[in-house]
Order: sequence, then structure tokens, then C-alpha cells
Amino acid sequence: MSGLRVVPARRHGRERLYVCLTDGRNIAWYDREAARINLLSEDRRQDVLDALGPFVTGSVTVGPPPVPTPAELARLALHPDDDLAPNRPGEALLAALDRDPGPAHRLRTDPRQRALAAERAVGEALDLLEGAGWHALHSVPLPGGDRIPHLLIGPGGLFALHSLYARRRRVTVADPLVRLGRRSASPLLRRVRADAHRAAHALTAEVRPVLVLLAPAALAVAPPPRDVRVLTDTEVAGLAGTGGVLKPADVEALHAAARDRTVWSAAG
Repeated sequence: MSGLRVVPARRHGRERLYVCLTDGRNIAWYDREAARINLLSEDRRQDVLDALGPFVTGSVTVGPPPVPTPAELARLALHPDDDLAPNRPGEALLAALDRDPGPAHRLRTDPRQRALAAERAVGEALDLLEGAGWHALHSVPLPGGDRIPHLLIGPGGLFALHSLYARRRRVTVADPLVRLGRRSASPLLRRVRADAHRAAHALTAEVRPVLVLLAPAALAVAPPPRDVRVLTDTEVAGLAGTGGVLKPADVEALHAAARDRTVWSAAG
């Protein structure tokens, strides 16, 4: 008996199987996505392969862990308080509701709850793109108390997304105005563009603005905005079909920069 244990875990959005000694120390891990077994102890190579045998599918590469990239080193050096990657969709709204839940009995639904529902739905759709080489950040803080609800980084470039609750309402978009049902129109597209512009300034990269509507009854866009994509929540996954803009190393470098809270102090 080798005395090794196989322990499943998720790390940085990827599923791994860790091979541990009886004292809990890791000596190897199997990264299914990369089809690679990383060995920290070459002298236990066969024991590791035997322990992982029932879990390995297809051909795999076996060897020492790859040298960290500059983006990975930057991430490892990031203080936990400055790391935006753990933010949940709607993180800022959740914090606001926790600080001030409002009256126990309201005649109308708290608008923050509707905004939270929109951010959660859109954020969950974005998080599903992780396995396709994309990274999503949520509730990205900007100077002055503003924030970008969602930032998506991947092979197709960078997108700043604003989510809007529109359930069972007709939405009319006439740049820069957005009208929900019978409500007065507001120049929402100006804010969506401003968020993307501020993100581009902070990251020194092109960031495209996107407005995402949660479950509208109908959508009329005339004429289509020149530079803002208008989508429903069911169309968010289609962003993964865009590519040819960033190489994997560029995606990782931009994600490493964007997840650093201090970077956004330059997004004036």
C-alpha cells in the first residue's frame, strides 16, 4: 500500500485531484482540463500514477509543475483584501442590503433587490464561460463609489457589462435612451459607455460596452447603437463565440491586472 490519498478540490475555477501523504502534504495533482499530472516528488512517481489510475481519462502529461507565468506570479503576490476575483455577482448590492435592509414591510419591492436579481442572473451566465478561456469579475469598484457590475475578459477581448432588470416589460432602446415599459426613458447607454471607458483607462486596453436585459417581454432597438451591444440574459453565452482578439497569455495578464483592486484607482 502506498498510503496516498486522492482529494478532489477546485482551485482558481479549475477542478483538480490532489494526491496527499498521510500527514496531509500534497505531492502531486491531476489537472483534468490540462490533461497533466504535476509531480512535486519524482521518487513517488509510480505511487502517484497508481493512486490516480482510476481517475485518469485519456492520455496525460506527467512531470514537474510548469514555471509560473508573470500573470500567475502577480496573482500570487496580490493581497487577499485587494483581490476582486472572489466577488460574487451582485457583491456590492449584497453588502448594501446587509448594511441597510430597509423597512421590513414595503408596498413595493426594493429596487436593489431587482438589481441584485439581474446581476446574479447575468453573473452566473458569465461564470459558466470560465471553462472556455474566459474570466469574469463582478462588482468592480471605481473611484467615487461607482462600480462596473461585470467585467468579462477572454479570447474575444474585454467587455464591461451593465445588467438591467426588465422582467415582463417591453424595453425600447433609442440611443442613448432606454425605456422600461411606460416609465420615462433614461440615458442609460451613456453610463454603460462611461463604465467601459473608465475600464479601458485603468487597464490600458480596449473595453467594449454591453447592456444585458433580464427577461424582457419584448425588445426594440432602433437604430442599433454604434458601439454598445444590447443583449438579453439568454444571449450572454454567445459572447464566448467571439475570438481572435487576445492570446491566452494576454487574457491571463489582463485578468491578473483587473482583479487587483488598486488598479481601479486609476479609473477616474
